[in-house]
Amino acid sequence: MKTPPTAPPSVRPKSFTFRTGVEWTRGATGVLKAEEKPPLTVSAPPEFQGEPGFWTPEELFVASVEVCLMSMFLSVARKKNLPLVAYRSHSNGVLESVDGEFRFTRVVRFPTITVAAAAEEAEVLTVLRDAERHCLVANSIASIVEVTPTIMVR
Repeated sequence: MKTPPTAPPSVRPKSFTFRTGVEWTRGATGVLKAEEKPPLTVSAPPEFQGEPGFWTPEELFVASVEVCLMSMFLSVARKKNLPLVAYRSHSNGVLESVDGEFRFTRVVRFPTITVAAAAEEAEVLTVLRDAERHCLVANSIASIVEVTPTIMVR
């Protein structure tokens, strides 16, 4: 009698939860917090009656896309032993009215990557394409965003 082949043990996909909190302080300003991180004063942009000089959700959104690309690039470059000398970038997020609602229609990232030798230029482009393909923030932009409120009355 033949023994049926055993199925490989099922691999459970990983799941991570990132938690933040915000507390309103005045006007359109509040304090953003996350465990083991310094608090960050945030506000709506001045264009939307916020206070100037503080990080805005719009800037944090664009920054998230930018930082994710850098993090993925550094990870892939390390795995491929790319002799990286420097990485810096800036990004532009375009906020436009679409069907009467503001939304980001594009985020353009402009990385400047310095390597040790010209021979690595093609490899840098390959690493950058891999990093862009695996950037979880950029890949998640069309994700579901839910609101689950708690209403309290005093």
